[in-house]
Amino acid sequence: MLLRGNEVMSEEARQMIEAYNDPSDQRSLSLDDTSSTEESPENTRLSLETSNDAIPYIGQRFLTHDAAYEFYSEFAKRCGFSIRRHRTEGKDGVGKGLTRRYFVCHRAGNTPIKASNESKPQRNRKSSRCGCQAYLRISKTMELGVPEWRVTGFANHHNHELLEPNQVRFLPAYRTISESDKNRIFMFAKTGISVQQMMKLMELEKRVEPGYLPFTEKDVRNLLQSFRKVDQEDDSIDLLRMCRNIQDKDSNFKYEYTIDANNRLENIAWSYASSVQSYEIFGDAVVFDTTHRLTAFDMPLGIWVGMNNYGMPCFFGCVLLREENMRSFSWALKAFLRFMNEKPPQTILTDQNMCLKEAIAVEMPNTKHALCIWLIVAKFPSWFNAVLGERYNEWKAEFYRLYNLESIEEFELGWRDMMNSFGLHTNRHIANLFSLRTLWALPYLRSNFFAGMTTTGQSKSINAFIQRFLSAQTRLAHFVEQVAVAVDFKDQAGEQQTMQQNLQNICLKTGAPMESHAATVLTPYAFCKLQEELVLAAHYASFQMDDGSFHVRHHTKLEGGRKVIWIPREGIITCSCHQFEFSGILCRHALRVLSTGNCFQIPERYLPLRWRRINTSPTKLLQTTPNDHAERVQALQSMVSTLITESAKSRERLDMATEQISILLARIREQPVLAQGAKDLTIHKTH
Repeated sequence: MLLRGNEVMSEEARQMIEAYNDPSDQRSLSLDDTSSTEESPENTRLSLETSNDAIPYIGQRFLTHDAAYEFYSEFAKRCGFSIRRHRTEGKDGVGKGLTRRYFVCHRAGNTPIKASNESKPQRNRKSSRCGCQAYLRISKTMELGVPEWRVTGFANHHNHELLEPNQVRFLPAYRTISESDKNRIFMFAKTGISVQQMMKLMELEKRVEPGYLPFTEKDVRNLLQSFRKVDQEDDSIDLLRMCRNIQDKDSNFKYEYTIDANNRLENIAWSYASSVQSYEIFGDAVVFDTTHRLTAFDMPLGIWVGMNNYGMPCFFGCVLLREENMRSFSWALKAFLRFMNEKPPQTILTDQNMCLKEAIAVEMPNTKHALCIWLIVAKFPSWFNAVLGERYNEWKAEFYRLYNLESIEEFELGWRDMMNSFGLHTNRHIANLFSLRTLWALPYLRSNFFAGMTTTGQSKSINAFIQRFLSAQTRLAHFVEQVAVAVDFKDQAGEQQTMQQNLQNICLKTGAPMESHAATVLTPYAFCKLQEELVLAAHYASFQMDDGSFHVRHHTKLEGGRKVIWIPREGIITCSCHQFEFSGILCRHALRVLSTGNCFQIPERYLPLRWRRINTSPTKLLQTTPNDHAERVQALQSMVSTLITESAKSRERLDMATEQISILLARIREQPVLAQGAKDLTIHKTH
């Protein structure tokens, strides 16, 4: 009897796929040799002669035992399981050799209990073995002096669920990397791209859906690890030498490293002077991406990134680790804080890594930790594509709807309905996502500042920014150089994009004094966000309540709405939607109340410094130098604003301004930077 699973993969099936990782088993299996009888030669035929032999049968004949194995393996794949070679038997006597073989279901037998060894860590891995009795037995015969193999036993009774065709391919027996694919992977590895990128490129080349390659990311990592031929010890020496050379040229370059008991490089982290300056203003929200590896060394790579006032990613630091454990992550976080003058971020976004989560709780106890939604969504194809089939895109749309809700109660009710609708009650990924919901779902995070880095557009921008650092990984030292080049390139490109944004004619849409005032203070990126809210504010009605607060709702709705509290004397305004706390941009509800209360300028505290028209270096000077210098910087800022306004009036003016500013900027960069009260930077070396 063949036991078929439902169209949606059950949790048992998925656990079985993940648990199975042992291709051989030499222990005996209780098979009844009399359960099938041997057919006479007259009633048999070679399976190679007919293509209709889809199911094994007693008396079926093969030229070799390998041919019998391949046939049974193909049959197993169609049925929803895989097989392995089991017991072999031979006759007594010299030269008789192998005379009988057993091929069994991969879930046959039971896993023996291994003796525990306290000095060696044990892997807590479930076994797929469940004592299944399905098997094929072949025996060697001699007909007219020609050896052949004949099926003498066959049973297809399984005591477990069988997989669907789109699920069985995940079993290790059917996950193969062809020679051509191996060559392609090695070529990709030489260019330095990540394993995730390799998988995406090969999916595009083979024109298959995400998650449908005949191998997984883990298979690719194992392949690359088995072919590592680089002498890491020599390369580590080159890396440290490179860092010292960089610091000799730039005393503000910072790096720290650790060495192990064998005097080998264990971990190393570094940052640049421009990164520390950027962090002073834009370090309120940080992404710590640890999902990449240097494929040539199989070393985990961590990159700290933020978002500047023009909505562009900015680099804060890098770290290379030998291991992904709490000790290594704790060291990395401590090094990062030392680079940034012990100033922790308000929020930090990471991948779903429990060791990193624990390290953040210890080293940054006052920092809000959240999970990068784009790193979670990137795993959806491998988690849910095969499980949901044609309903995958429908489910993904529902996930995003729930993700963007404001109410926690609505989210949890909607999540329950989603599980019912898509039959995902027992799916372990769904269960895990729900258990971690306070770390990624927006209804739980809106009271914390994220600088807009949870949006799809910004996540793509950050990911593209990070990919620039992964373009050359032939040597560790070369990688550090590549990061420096990428950061410098991004700084120059950022200046060009900043200038382009500032040269754009800003179109006022409401005519409100609040709008024109904000346009002179905020960067074009931040102003566009605020302008959207100002336009929408006109569609809302506000009602003052008995307690002095305001109830604001859309003019077409009689229910719902937000509660706004405004204290004019103190210039404080808050809204129950928490948009300002989340993004640093006032919401339409608060703007409606300000407009109703005859407020013609947005209060200063709601035009955050991190979204204003000011560059990193002047801001740092504002914070660290006397007031007269700050006044000069503000005067310069006013002149620049006037320059932009006048230059934007014609193409000729723009051309002249661009040419002259380029010359002036080049001359300014030639001038030395005198940091007042700067302390000598030291290298922290720990063991």
